Amino acid sequence: MPIEYSAVRKGMVIVGEDNQLYYVVDRSLHTPGNWRAILTLRLKNMKTGNVNEKRFKPEDKVETAFLEKREMEYIYPDADGFVFMDTENFDQFTLNGELVGDLMPYILPNSRAMVTFYEGKPLSIELPATVELTVTETDPSVKGATAAAQYKPATCETGLKVTVPPFIETGEKIKIDTRTGEYLERVK
Repeated sequence: MPIEYSAVRKGMVIVGEDNQLYYVVDRSLHTPGNWRAILTLRLKNMKTGNVNEKRFKPEDKVETAFLEKREMEYIYPDADGFVFMDTENFDQFTLNGELVGDLMPYILPNSRAMVTFYEGKPLSIELPATVELTVTETDPSVKGATAAAQYKPATCETGLKVTVPPFIETGEKIKIDTRTGEYLERVK
């Protein structure tokens, strides 16, 4: 549905002249006296991730993108990528490695994520803020070590490598921030 650029707000997704999707990062409207108004948008290309500033006439028209978010459950990897199932209608989608990217070390089978679709095609994946994973390999803890001591490397069940405090041992569950990849706390 086309709207005027003057109605475009921060956080919206629009379809550019090149039929690419752009996320509106920021917007500023400049009206210099009796001259024409100039609308400047900071746009992030949703495919490439590049951010650019572009100027538009506020009265020009632009197409807004209808994005649909669905809760999906990760099932298993296959030759083409990673298979996710819609939790409402049980449809299965294979998300390629390029789309899922470096998020797979945070995803266990049967865990859930939000997948954004545009015109029936998966566009992006969003994980919960934290995940709980089991430590499968780490150096043994040293008697008398304190929490203020140096952190040590650990490998989780998905292959994710994190640094943990010295009191964490193999077999323990830990909570990890999916945005930063950092250890948060031990899960009891």
